[in-house]
Amino acid sequence: MSRSTEQRLTDIAAACNAIASHLASAADAGLIFDAIRIRLVEMGEAVKDLDAETLAKEPTIPWADIAQMRDLLAHRYFDSSHSIVMTTARRDVPLVHGAASRLMAALSNEE
Repeated sequence: MSRSTEQRLTDIAAACNAIASHLASAADAGLIFDAIRIRLVEMGEAVKDLDAETLAKEPTIPWADIAQMRDLLAHRYFDSSHSIVMTTARRDVPLVHGAASRLMAALSNEE
């Protein structure tokens, strides 16, 4: 059974929150890197299941790049760049979280 748009947006927001928590953690850097990578994979998987109409409502977010990053992290994990993953986590994930939150709010207003 497929998950709804709202559930997928909630998945994205949850992954963003987990990444923020990992970044604030004092845990081992390798563990944090691995945890962030899997959350980026989850985020990309959720993005792939969102319809184009939903994604078009937040055109400044590079949704296709998020999905592509998921594929690279899931299938080319030995090629994962630490600096790209961590820069994405620090710089881009908060923007995606904001977009997911706005999209969820818009869905709530439509009901």
